[in-house]
Amino acid sequence: MGAGFPNFACMSTTKKGEEAMAATAPTTVAIRDQLGDHLLTPKNSALAVIDYQPSQLSGVRSMDRDVLLKNVVSTAKVAKLFGLPIVHSTINVRTGRGKPTLPPLAEVLADSPPIDRTTTNAWEDPDFLSAVRGTGRRKLIICALWTEICMAFPALDAMREGYEVYPVVDAIGGTSVEAHRAGLERVIQAGARPTSWVALAVELQRDWGRSATVQEVVQIVLTERLLKEE
Repeated sequence: MGAGFPNFACMSTTKKGEEAMAATAPTTVAIRDQLGDHLLTPKNSALAVIDYQPSQLSGVRSMDRDVLLKNVVSTAKVAKLFGLPIVHSTINVRTGRGKPTLPPLAEVLADSPPIDRTTTNAWEDPDFLSAVRGTGRRKLIICALWTEICMAFPALDAMREGYEVYPVVDAIGGTSVEAHRAGLERVIQAGARPTSWVALAVELQRDWGRSATVQEVVQIVLTERLLKEE
């Protein structure tokens, strides 16, 4: 693994190895200013989860849909663990044209009821916009289906208003590989900062000496996902 997550590279792939990793974490160093940090922290970022509904997922062609759903569920678990504000939105549920959020994700987001819209661009919905602004956070992590529409449009508007935007590239998907790539390239050219769900977990944890969350991070990232899927 990368230098930012050295313990994952050398640990045993057994349950005992997971426990040893958490138990032998080094003494923590002083935490940097979590509001002013240029990296993502639990105090300076929020998560937007947009349109993870059956028809949107069925239209994804850029990656395996089951893996995508697992990745966004893991992302939401990480955000909840670190206490990030979560803005959860759906489209066209009240009109009857759309179905509610997919059950595995809806269960994780039970404390963040969805803001239903008719606008394809969530940023054009007053309730969604008010909820994002109400978080008080200027670093906005975005997961949305599809990449080229429901991620790209609000991301572009958010950056125009001075937000830093972080699309979680392996928890979003487009209607084709090309559409996903074009959506990402469009927002990156505008200044977005792509991340992945595992990188997000590590960036928020930052130090294995922070014992309050380390066991849960190990559970979400390793026990439930990376080791289980070997």
